[in-house]
Amino acid sequence: MEKISAEIAAGRRLVSDGAWGTLLQKKGLKPGECPELWCLTHRAEVLEIARGYIAAGADMIKTNSFGGTAFKLDFYGLSEKAGEINMAAAAISREAAGQEKHVIASMGPTGKMLLMGDVTEDQLKQAFAAQAAALAQGGADAVCIETMSDLAEARLAIEAVKENTDLEIICTFTFEKNAQGEYRTMMGVSPSEMAVACAEAGADIIGSNCGNGFEQMPDIAAEIRKAVPGKPLIINANAGMPFQRGGATVFPETPEMAAGFVPALMAAGANIIGGCCGTTPEHIRAIARAVRDLG
Repeated sequence: MEKISAEIAAGRRLVSDGAWGTLLQKKGLKPGECPELWCLTHRAEVLEIARGYIAAGADMIKTNSFGGTAFKLDFYGLSEKAGEINMAAAAISREAAGQEKHVIASMGPTGKMLLMGDVTEDQLKQAFAAQAAALAQGGADAVCIETMSDLAEARLAIEAVKENTDLEIICTFTFEKNAQGEYRTMMGVSPSEMAVACAEAGADIIGSNCGNGFEQMPDIAAEIRKAVPGKPLIINANAGMPFQRGGATVFPETPEMAAGFVPALMAAGANIIGGCCGTTPEHIRAIARAVRDLG
């Protein structure tokens, strides 16, 4: 299969998938339950989510492995199952994607803080390396190091993947607008600082996910594009900024509203557009239609 970055270099505009956690919850995942364990205990349900995004028109799908490092799984007493869980996660998405679509295996933050002395750089790197190796063995052809906020942790994840696999590397950070109207991560990193650092570390595709709805993402995309003009850019936005209604979390952007921002995102430099929290296969179907309408 051709690499994602090669497809983009050839002029293709691509569509990623949407949220996984909210769909798992709809299928019965309970509060406090380990989502990644469902790859072993509820395989059919996880496969159904992956197939739903492929059917909606996604060119690539993630895996149910966001919290798949041994550090995150240790919270549930499952660190020794990290390899098995990540292999299963990749195998499920590969079954859904077949050989025509990409599997971009999800790797999220470990929850450990280098600045606080929670963990050493070597320990972090080893955890990411083990996860990436298992995801590659399960059938992934890329990884999506996502929802990052700390440059040091992201760099270690990128290095771990590069040194232990041949997987293509996507890296996305999450930003919030501060009182000065500037986008920063919780660690104070700007989109441009992130873009340059991740490119230097060896990421093949760079972008942003979560933290913002589609309406806010064109500004972030434009800042990233200006910092790294030659790098493929991915945007996976939330379905708007969530709020509480009747004890439930509501994401206000409909599929049609999300799709309406596709032209602005493309104009800002995005090559790949997908969804994050609150988005569904219906959002991805609408986004895919909008992307293809642009030619």
